[in-house]
Amino acid sequence: MHSKVDFLLRPALIVKAARLLILSLLVSAGFAQNAREKIIIDTDIGDDIDDAFAVALALRSPELQIVGISTEFGETETRAKLVDRMLGEAGRQDIPVAIGIHTDAKTSFGQRPYAEGGHFAKTSHPAAVDFILDQIRKNPGEITLVTIGPLVNVGAIIDRDPQTFKKLKRVVSMGGSIDRGYGDPYGPPTPPQPEWNILNDVASAKKLFASGVPVYLMPLDSTQLKLDEVGREYLFRQGTPITDALVILYHQWGQQTPTLYDPMTIAFIDDPKLCPVQPMKITVDDKGMTLRGTGTPNAQVCLHSDSEAFFQFYLGRVARK
Repeated sequence: MHSKVDFLLRPALIVKAARLLILSLLVSAGFAQNAREKIIIDTDIGDDIDDAFAVALALRSPELQIVGISTEFGETETRAKLVDRMLGEAGRQDIPVAIGIHTDAKTSFGQRPYAEGGHFAKTSHPAAVDFILDQIRKNPGEITLVTIGPLVNVGAIIDRDPQTFKKLKRVVSMGGSIDRGYGDPYGPPTPPQPEWNILNDVASAKKLFASGVPVYLMPLDSTQLKLDEVGREYLFRQGTPITDALVILYHQWGQQTPTLYDPMTIAFIDDPKLCPVQPMKITVDDKGMTLRGTGTPNAQVCLHSDSEAFFQFYLGRVARK
């Protein structure tokens, strides 16, 4: 039998419990937001197709907070239009897009029609070097810079403000060739050779490895991941805004089997087990070779990955509706 006092207190107790529950949910949501890794993607999207696949994975990664995407190498303005459209199609126009330093590099840019279609194009973009430095200053020790193209912007940032650059949490970079060069990943290993992203700005690559910022390197050794016909058909028939964008970009790219070098950077951040790293001293020579050196390690390098595990992860994320 309940007393009259119990009866009168019950609504107050319910209100108090509800408030505590709401407060707990808000704290949990705030913690989850803070726990997400803040990244900036620096990309030469529009030539090879793997950059678009990397951006797609980042958009489907709840572990990540994409602070911005910067373009670099060659026609950076047109690359920014491509990113604008891809983000717009995905409903993520909230993500800033910054234009990197224009260079005279002559590249194929097969995905130009998608970029110049006029869809979701922004009227202005910040300069990449200014944008990245500003975000580092606002979030010291929290930003992971993901580089999936030649290191033009990186070199310019280091030249402009090396002390602020050191306030990055880390750099996760697709680049280099340690024990294996380009070639069939199922065949005999090919000798190491200059890799595209390093070769196209050797001076900036040297600056990165001398910067003192933690560098996590995904070289050719672990990133020659071929998306076969079965995987492509499964991905492309999902009919989501992101997979539909990949279908268009894939056909404009105009080749058959994409090698997903760049997405391994994002996959590694999401799940480091997909590309285990080891400490290494990396020296970049004048020819663009990334050589094992002696002395204190300046990078964590992934030399081996499991392609089956990678594609299970990738398709599970990007094909999800």
